[in-house]
Amino acid sequence: MSDLLIFSTFVPRAPVHAQGRSDTLDRIASSGVLTIGHRDASIPFSYLDDAQHIVGFTIDLCARVVEQIKIATKRPDLQVKFLPVTSATRIPLLANGTIDIECGSTTNTRERQTQVAFSSTTYLTTSNFVSKKSAGLRGFDDFKGRTVVSTAGTTSLRLLNELNSHKNLGMSIISAKDHAEAFLMVATDRASAFVMDDVLLAGLVANSQEPSVYEISKEFLSIEPYAIMVRREDAGFKQLVDAALGEAFRSGEFERTYRKWFEAPIPPRNINLSLPMSAALKSVVQHPTDSADPAAYQ
Repeated sequence: MSDLLIFSTFVPRAPVHAQGRSDTLDRIASSGVLTIGHRDASIPFSYLDDAQHIVGFTIDLCARVVEQIKIATKRPDLQVKFLPVTSATRIPLLANGTIDIECGSTTNTRERQTQVAFSSTTYLTTSNFVSKKSAGLRGFDDFKGRTVVSTAGTTSLRLLNELNSHKNLGMSIISAKDHAEAFLMVATDRASAFVMDDVLLAGLVANSQEPSVYEISKEFLSIEPYAIMVRREDAGFKQLVDAALGEAFRSGEFERTYRKWFEAPIPPRNINLSLPMSAALKSVVQHPTDSADPAAYQ
């Protein structure tokens, strides 16, 4: 499943040019097509609404990048093709050239930086868990002997396995194909908890049939910076993406986009996540960084 779309939402204030040569831009200029990897259920970053349109916070940020790519490639008629990716497929599809950029909810880590590159940080989250209130889980130590799920290919799954080994909790850990499947396992009592980024859990709970049934833990395993993912050995393309984001930071557009998705009703159920921008993210807006080190944001 893929969609073909021409962005027209953003009008660029000034052109942003990549510094140096970019294989990605050369290829886009030649083909006239940009392929964006997106997520199906990463609310509110990149997901399908009830009309099966691709929407979200990161999608809106990438729309600004698209406008600058049109200028850099001299392709005002640029076609934008969307291709769904999962936590497990997003890096291979970027590395092999199937997608040109990934606009989802991907954590920037040192390990991933050996395979891909990341833009300036666009969001900061923590790795928490969601469970039914009736399960009585208050912290990660309560996972002892329980069945717990996380999504394949995520940092949360890695952290969960490390926790299980370090504390000898004897968990049965399930790897789900995507966030929706993992949450469904908790909803249908096939798993006691789902470990994932707090904002993604908030989106799943808010859009569930019975939000009051669930609770998200206060305890978390890590702080994680989200960013737009690009190919590793294309500094020119990364610089264009960072420059487009930098203009959004300076102009106030980033903060307006944030309020749209985190502090106002969003599709498909017009739920307001009511998540004001953190002090750490405000600092990123003032001083952009692509650091993968959680300590850089504390």
